[in-house]
Amino acid sequence: MPTLIAIFSRHVLVARHAQRWHLSAPVSGHRFTCAAADPHQQGRAYCGTVSGALWRTDDGGGEWQEVGAGPGSGHITALAVDRHESGRGGGIVYAGTEPSHFYRSGDGGQTWDERPALTTLPSSTEWSFPPRPYTHHVRWIESDPVMPGRIFAAIEAGALVRTLDGGVTWEDRVPEGPFDTHTMSSHPAAPGRFYSAAGDGYYDTDDGGATWASPEQGLRHTYLVTVGVDPADPSTVVVSGSSGPWTAYNPSSAEAYVYRRSGSGKWQRVSEGLPAPDGTVVSHLATAGRPGVFYAANNRGIFSSTDGGRRWAALDVIWDAQYESDGVSALVVV
Repeated sequence: MPTLIAIFSRHVLVARHAQRWHLSAPVSGHRFTCAAADPHQQGRAYCGTVSGALWRTDDGGGEWQEVGAGPGSGHITALAVDRHESGRGGGIVYAGTEPSHFYRSGDGGQTWDERPALTTLPSSTEWSFPPRPYTHHVRWIESDPVMPGRIFAAIEAGALVRTLDGGVTWEDRVPEGPFDTHTMSSHPAAPGRFYSAAGDGYYDTDDGGATWASPEQGLRHTYLVTVGVDPADPSTVVVSGSSGPWTAYNPSSAEAYVYRRSGSGKWQRVSEGLPAPDGTVVSHLATAGRPGVFYAANNRGIFSSTDGGRRWAALDVIWDAQYESDGVSALVVV
């Protein structure tokens, strides 16, 4: 059974399954931002912080250690591990920061090389994060599961850009593409297909990001935060969202929803087994490679679905009240 690592702004929660789910919070005293699991190294995952420090676990979250000096002077805002290329002791790690820069590490986060061409893109002069318009950041990094070297970087806010050579050169946003991607997903059984959950709605592409479509019929809440795809079926997609940022992230005003779409059908809201929208922050979604299995984490708990996102059930963990006042930044499966 998998281990789940849920990243909150003030907590790292690790849930393990051994007849029942056990929850631990092994790292404290930091503001956490993002996480990524290493598919090349069993038990390895990374966690980024506002301070710019990178933390790593090699035993599925049992113990954590600070790694190196971090990729740069800015906050770490996005992490990913390359699906294809590995370095010394694990996969190639990519990090995005605030302000927006893109870094690569071939030694598990000990040392970093910047890929500076990202900041020379024409659209970079227009990038701006609305709450702090004087800055911007890399919100998400998606490594292509089929084509080596193709990576997407989502800038919050202003662009979804791609590289075909591991970050040496970059291609700027396309006119009909998402403007404010928060997270992405892809599927090894659907080469060239990518899915974007964005502040400006849902988008997908079948040609590796050259063109994008935005099928939103039935989707009543279009400020989307996360997206997951059924490991057994690239046409079954689950998203989480709200009516806007104020109701997405702030527990005191939260009102978040989960939707599901199969094939070319309409989006359908799913709620069975999930907490009521009021007071629930947007769920972060993850899959574990098992057909039909999804996981979701929010301030009310960690939930699972075994039928492609139709019905959900809370994992059997003791949920501390302090987590209900915190927002979720990431959910990864190790």
